[in-house]
Amino acid sequence: MRWNLEWIRTFKAIYETGTLSAAAQELFISQPGVSLHLNSLEAFTGSKLFDRAARKMVPTEKGKILYNCILEPMKKMEVAEQHFHKRAQNERVTISVGMCFETFQYTLEEHIASLPFNLIIEFGEYPKMQQDLDNGLLDLIITPQKGNQQNLMYDAFSKERIVLVAGAETDTSAIEELLEANKIKEVAKLLRQQLWYSTAADMEHLKNFWMKHFGVHPDFSPNFIVPNISSIIRCLSGANGFSVVPDFLCAEAIASGKIKLIWEGENPLENTLYFGTRKKTMYQKEIEQLEELLENKWEAIAQ
Repeated sequence: MRWNLEWIRTFKAIYETGTLSAAAQELFISQPGVSLHLNSLEAFTGSKLFDRAARKMVPTEKGKILYNCILEPMKKMEVAEQHFHKRAQNERVTISVGMCFETFQYTLEEHIASLPFNLIIEFGEYPKMQQDLDNGLLDLIITPQKGNQQNLMYDAFSKERIVLVAGAETDTSAIEELLEANKIKEVAKLLRQQLWYSTAADMEHLKNFWMKHFGVHPDFSPNFIVPNISSIIRCLSGANGFSVVPDFLCAEAIASGKIKLIWEGENPLENTLYFGTRKKTMYQKEIEQLEELLENKWEAIAQ
């Protein structure tokens, strides 16, 4: 096992700035990320490198020895980095973005080839994305959930409406008549008897929709659990069954008649969508370009 160069960069920054927060600002990563690097280095060396005082990180004897060992090599590395950076100043930067698979597919996928920088897309659960953003592993996330990390900020840019849809071949006449008559309890009873599609990751949509409009948690399990919402829409297209999905993901299928919009509810269930970024970043220009592209795409979908 070898140590990670980023651990050494972080150690040097802590040693020279004296605090975790100042090191985090210098390195453009979160304070928890700095702590993670330091803990990893201490675990690797088997030595305590700093005494944690109230307002300052005081290097131990082992810490002083390590600093003296790495100081000159790190200076040479920094000189080399500056030298070769100047020679390769047109090199493309790389931006890492976290979002759900469907958001990528419907908004960003078609624009990948036109971007003037490298892009890495990661899919996953929103809490994990927030953690990776805070730790410097991601540069931008698109999320309906705001975290409480002090190093992050969230800018609202759009909303998604959670709606009830059905396959084009589904007989929805009875449900539509009950909705017209405002017989909500009867609607819920009849819906329980239908075929349902969902995904393992988005059961919250169904639970929240049911609670919002019927006042209780859904007391049934979907018949079909598929990989993602795009799969739901493809399975429902021209077929029989129901699902609860975000409106922007099914707008095209509804417009083409492949599925039917059944109900939004009297007071629709909406989620605010946020751009999540670190408060300090070296990639502000690239992030703003991505945000503008995504905002324009959402506006086009909404129209």
